[in-house]
Amino acid sequence: MYRLSEAAQSDILEILVWTHETFGPAARLRYEKLLVTALRDVALDPLRPGTNTRPELIGNVRSYHLRYSRERARNETGLVRNPRHFLLYRMLKPGLIGVGRVLHDSMEVERHLPADYGDNPIDD
Repeated sequence: MYRLSEAAQSDILEILVWTHETFGPAARLRYEKLLVTALRDVALDPLRPGTNTRPELIGNVRSYHLRYSRERARNETGLVRNPRHFLLYRMLKPGLIGVGRVLHDSMEVERHLPADYGDNPIDD
């Protein structure tokens, strides 16, 4: 299972709105399926291949780039050719991860974390 922080929920909404407005409804559906697939993949195996520890961030944060889930997210309209986002998450307890952010891979991570990220990165 996974839990999304308010920031992650907002990130996903912004990503999907931008994708819809820029590339159309079919592209938005592909990216939505990719996001859901990546979230499920990491929830099922938080240490799966493709995940990385983020020692620069406190609290045992890991990242997972959506490109590692793209083949599993293929649907009748195809797949996302060049996903550009990654999940920042941590294991909250066995069987539950908390996703703090969904960021574009060109972003400087530290600039997009809340001031109290070390205290409570995932809304409990």
